[in-house]
Amino acid sequence: MGLKLAVIGAGSTYLPELVQGFINRTETFPVDKLYLEDIDLDKVKIVGELVERMLKRAGLNIEVVMTDQLEPSLDGADFVFGQIRVGKLPARILDEKLPLKYGLIGQETTGIGGFFKALRTIPVFMDIAKKMEKLCPDAFLINFSNPSGIIAETLLNNTKIKTMGLCNGPIGMISRLIKDLELTDPEIDFIGLNHLSFIVGVRENGIDYFPKALETMAGMAQLQNIPKGELSAEAVKAMGGIPISYLQYFALRGQKLEILREEEQSRGEVCIDIEHDLLDMYRDVNLNEKPALLDKRGGHMYSEAAMSLADAVYNDKQEFHIVNVLNGGTFDFMNADDCIETGCIVGKNGAKPIRIPNFKNNYIKGLMNAVKYYEKLTIEAALEGSDSKALAALMLNPLVGDFDMAKACYFEMKEAHKDYLPTFFKT
Repeated sequence: MGLKLAVIGAGSTYLPELVQGFINRTETFPVDKLYLEDIDLDKVKIVGELVERMLKRAGLNIEVVMTDQLEPSLDGADFVFGQIRVGKLPARILDEKLPLKYGLIGQETTGIGGFFKALRTIPVFMDIAKKMEKLCPDAFLINFSNPSGIIAETLLNNTKIKTMGLCNGPIGMISRLIKDLELTDPEIDFIGLNHLSFIVGVRENGIDYFPKALETMAGMAQLQNIPKGELSAEAVKAMGGIPISYLQYFALRGQKLEILREEEQSRGEVCIDIEHDLLDMYRDVNLNEKPALLDKRGGHMYSEAAMSLADAVYNDKQEFHIVNVLNGGTFDFMNADDCIETGCIVGKNGAKPIRIPNFKNNYIKGLMNAVKYYEKLTIEAALEGSDSKALAALMLNPLVGDFDMAKACYFEMKEAHKDYLPTFFKT
């Protein structure tokens, strides 16, 4: 008997990549039911019909159900994939543009923009998780909806479901590192939080390649959803690790703010144009494969990574993956209930984080702890609908900090997003 997969947010244009992932694994990952759920039924039908053509082309007989109903999608599922965007791209554009009025960086997962994405998304995932506890208690939720780390921490500490958070950034970093250093199968130390992570060790055949990586900035992969600009060799040396591109926002705040102010379109507006073109392509009844244009979306490789992770769980591969999981006792400078993004061994029981011996980088440890407490206050604010905790979180966020700026921007953005903030607007 095959597996039942449920994709929540299946109207996403990323879906063909996820489906290609299990098409490529049919011999080891047998799927016989695919439930595609989205609140936008018209959009899920456009994407879902392309999926049906892809499956037909591959010669697979898989039942595909397109629906706007969550419960039947989750009922009896073996794996649930989360790829939702609460408020869709218009909400993202507000996250990116409103902060600029107040001299704050506007970005969909960091700073005050990412904070509001978390406030909108946490209640929706809490509802999904509570339904999973009843309808598919043994299923794994593999989530790549942003902010992935905050969502993972919320669910792991407040629900009973099995889940892992995922980001495509580390995949690009490691691929680039291997190419830059001409390695084959290196052992890599990776640590941080979601969108605040670093490569801190590289070894192959007994040789330590990390000093060379740090000197040459090997693995510095630029993500498409981050505007132009880059960290200097001097900055990377001071950090003591190869950072994900999002560290530009923390280390080059003034520069990034000016770049965002000068952009003709926000990234969300660019994505609307790309998505419009993708959906036009998906409507073509002759298209039966993932189009190359999909790679221009910022989340390229998210779906392939998610499918690889599910494969590792189902087949108990005991395979190396970088995911968002609870720290437990892995790193003594973080709390047990802190969700971290790090290298893990993944098998049927989920992900077991790998300890990095003698980790002494105080810059990384200090930044991780500061941002982690911002994340914890964000989760408390989202679950309780607390303005006080929301403002405390923003004062702690390194990209906000100033209370007067935070307060003014917070209340304007709160009103703009009120339709998606049920805990703050209970009536």
